[in-house]
Amino acid sequence: MTTNIPTAVVTGAGSGIGRVVARALLDAEYQVALAGRREDALAATADGHPRALVVPTDVTDEKSVAALFEAVRDQWGRLDVLFNNAGTFGPSGLPDEVSVDEWRTCVNTNLTGSFLCAREAFGLMRRQDPTGGRIINNGSISAHVPRPGSAGYTSTKHAITGLTKSLSLDGRPFGIACGQIDIGNAATDMTERMSKGVPQADGSVRPEPTFDTGHVAEAVLFMAGLPLSANVQFLTVAATGMPWIGRG
Repeated sequence: MTTNIPTAVVTGAGSGIGRVVARALLDAEYQVALAGRREDALAATADGHPRALVVPTDVTDEKSVAALFEAVRDQWGRLDVLFNNAGTFGPSGLPDEVSVDEWRTCVNTNLTGSFLCAREAFGLMRRQDPTGGRIINNGSISAHVPRPGSAGYTSTKHAITGLTKSLSLDGRPFGIACGQIDIGNAATDMTERMSKGVPQADGSVRPEPTFDTGHVAEAVLFMAGLPLSANVQFLTVAATGMPWIGRG
């Protein structure tokens, strides 16, 4: 069914940033496919909203990701926005302490999962009529600078920047825009530990400030709402006092 209402896919929509952004898109009159591993968590995000489509998805599985975007095409006929958000912090420790299996799990989720979703979204956007759409990748402050003991996470987030640039270039002939939002210390369950103290580059352990995740949703809505003739290539939103500028 083709619709004039804008459509979006949000991965990692069962909690945290994904949940907040998905609900903001629904409030902004988007039709939103909610993707994530846990159907119950996705249903809680949807909360019965008539424009929400719950699609349990494993972003590391090629067939599962293909089924997600096929469901979107069957339901709405097109895709306007992908918020490529699903990810994991991955293993923590010195490089020789990180197991290869933990490394692979982190890479499979953060990088391969993002590529699989972008791949399916790009194909749908390239072939739909009219062509075009927008992919917004969730990078991180770690796409710029690492935390101690974060080789897996930091490597994948640096790689997301390369994926963003490649998608932007390859998408030009088809009206497909791609941008990246780099988020620092948005207040979620995953960042709750920040207020209790986390390792710093100088070897100390100190608490760090966080900020309301609603501001991330506002930023994503701004990026998503631009005409395809304009693109926010990179946007950083972070807690003002977090140790990033001058980190280390």
